[in-house]
Amino acid sequence: MNRWILVFAALATLASAADLEKKIVCYFGSWSVYRPPGGKFDISYIQPNLCTHMIYTFVGISTEGDVRVLDSWQDLPDNWGKDGFGRFNKLREQSPETKTLIAIGGWNEGSAKYSAVVSNPTIRTKFVKNVVNFVKKHNFDGFDVDWEYPNQRGGKPEDVQNYISLLKELRTEFDKHGLLLTAAVAAAEPSASQSYDIPAMSKYLHFINIMAYDLHGAWEKITGHNAPLYPRKDESGNDLKLNVDACVHYWLDKGCPPEKLVLGVPLYGRSFTLADKNQNGLGAPTTGPGTAGPYTREGGMLGYNEICEFFKQGGWTVVRQEEHRAPYAYKGDQWVGYDDVTSLTEKTAYINSLGLGGAMLWSIETDDFFGNCGEKYPLLKTLNAGLRGSIPVEPPKPTEQPPQTTESSQTPQPPVTAPPTDICKKDGYVRDEQDCSIFYLCHNVNGVYKVEKFNCSSGLAFDPEINGCNYKHLVPGCN
Repeated sequence: MNRWILVFAALATLASAADLEKKIVCYFGSWSVYRPPGGKFDISYIQPNLCTHMIYTFVGISTEGDVRVLDSWQDLPDNWGKDGFGRFNKLREQSPETKTLIAIGGWNEGSAKYSAVVSNPTIRTKFVKNVVNFVKKHNFDGFDVDWEYPNQRGGKPEDVQNYISLLKELRTEFDKHGLLLTAAVAAAEPSASQSYDIPAMSKYLHFINIMAYDLHGAWEKITGHNAPLYPRKDESGNDLKLNVDACVHYWLDKGCPPEKLVLGVPLYGRSFTLADKNQNGLGAPTTGPGTAGPYTREGGMLGYNEICEFFKQGGWTVVRQEEHRAPYAYKGDQWVGYDDVTSLTEKTAYINSLGLGGAMLWSIETDDFFGNCGEKYPLLKTLNAGLRGSIPVEPPKPTEQPPQTTESSQTPQPPVTAPPTDICKKDGYVRDEQDCSIFYLCHNVNGVYKVEKFNCSSGLAFDPEINGCNYKHLVPGCN
């Protein structure tokens, strides 16, 4: 707890000015449910009272104006699905003031389909109707537009104004149902200037999440920080626009009201492989992306949970870049620029000083959600300390209530048993030795296994071959 005392002390002079209504917008990448043990994330791990808004990603679009579910097994309850939408929205029972939204788009969706839909008034109107129906059907509080990006990546110049028409039509219909309309947008001037009519979009969106990260990465030939707060003195030209302060002031100067501007912060770092391990500062030559992490498994990026676990293993040198106000680290030929508790504390002070709407984080499942390096959710808690003035206590998890039955129809139920203490031999999933429908998830935390118990739905058994529930007749030994 001593660290949090220091955090609060550093923020004491700002506490009186802090807006208690600051937003903390938590994006959830639903594909993280497929990651390996240790990084595999379940919706139940979310502490919803740490977020004022939670956004589930992603759904897609069709050229006919339909909203497409991209992972029906994970998102929906049909055909033994995992009902991700339902479980995500059920988290509001723990934190009723938290709002949930569904996001459409993302980098992998590209731009061409969005450009085609919004350019046709008839299809655009159909899409707006479909969005309203989709949001209401699945019980979300709102909709987040993450078109990456109008007039780029397969788009066309008229996207800029067609995007405004889309937002206007969505907002008109949303207001009839009390729904929220938000957007995730490119932050830096070189990209944002191609895509957005900022005064017009600000009129129709409840708030705007600027993605002030990925400002440098392995697509470049030299090391650069993922999300530097300020520029360095040795930078010039376009690089002077690739920092958080330049991004924020571009949006403010172009007419976005500060209270609608929500600053995106990354809970991950951008990594590189150094060309020469002895040249390891900012601007050092590189040969490509850094080695993929064990959980995210993507070259050129590391979740904060991966970074902090690497540091525990030793051998890394951490450097705090005073001009960028953010750290980077290197070990051998591996280099990563990232955010931590200290840099995010400074970013919350920055948000407060400019009267911005709050912070958005990408994304919740790459924080240290298990607390393997200390407390659970250290970065998310830092945002709460700086923007809300306190760290909400984790609410108790709700217990499942048995269905109501008449006395004559009740049947004896077996007692609820704790997971066996000797079930875990390594990280990962283990099936119960007596009941194929029961399985456990083992986490090795500082040499001691934490065990979580799960039950497959009726008629299913845990299948070690797929690390998931399967029909019993397909699982050897469970017929």
